[in-house]
Amino acid sequence: MPQISRRHLLATFAAAPLVAASHSHAAPRSRLIDGPWATFGARDDINNQIWEQFLTTFLRPSADGVTRMDYGAVNAPEQARLQTYLDGLAALEPAMLTKSAAFAYWANLYNALTVKLVLEAYPVDSIKEVRGGLFNTGPWDEKIVTVAGRRLSLDDIEHGILRPVFRDPRVHYAVNCASIGCPNLAPTSFKAATLEADLNSAARAYVNHPRAARFDRRGRLIVSSIYVWFQEDFGGDDTGVVAHLRRHADPELSRQLEGVAEIYDDDYDWALNDAPGA
Repeated sequence: MPQISRRHLLATFAAAPLVAASHSHAAPRSRLIDGPWATFGARDDINNQIWEQFLTTFLRPSADGVTRMDYGAVNAPEQARLQTYLDGLAALEPAMLTKSAAFAYWANLYNALTVKLVLEAYPVDSIKEVRGGLFNTGPWDEKIVTVAGRRLSLDDIEHGILRPVFRDPRVHYAVNCASIGCPNLAPTSFKAATLEADLNSAARAYVNHPRAARFDRRGRLIVSSIYVWFQEDFGGDDTGVVAHLRRHADPELSRQLEGVAEIYDDDYDWALNDAPGA
């Protein structure tokens, strides 16, 4: 599936408004949903062993810097084990967790649920085809898990809990939407003890990859659409996005970003993060 850029969408909208409108899902607002999500306790030990083993077995790093999932290699018993892990997470009370453990809990739950949804529909070319209906809107609105007595969707977890509760732009590096354009799925589970280091590592890895920030031949900045869709989390304007990028940039990218005041364009690749040769 080709990358989708802001300028491409504007041209598409002019020719076919319904097609452009189908991408509007990409920018939900951060808004806390009803539930005990901002209450924290003292527990920070969650058993993520099944998820750790799953990632070790099926996640594939590659030379281009994009980590992919070998969906085709996951058999029925492994899918059942993944469901066991998800059932265990859903049975926990997030309000019992420390703040860092709660962040880790929601990120792990989101990522494991996303992999499960792709596996149920596989083979597909993009997650937007998973329960996506006529306009390929994807599975994000569907209520798929019950936590603390509330039915939740992936959007509820990301935009109704993680973003408004934790107010940390690194949320966008922690959750993975099974697409090439997305920050890599973490190779290990998130844990309270290593959360800060893992979030910073994920931010650096993405920011310094061309799908996050690059320059065209005329020296104009092109960024991932994540920074446009969720600009409110990255300072609210182009200047804020550039400042965020520089915060996590390696020296060479930081030098290139000096004096940059605006984003020229953005794009995002919705192709499935499937392992090569699958």
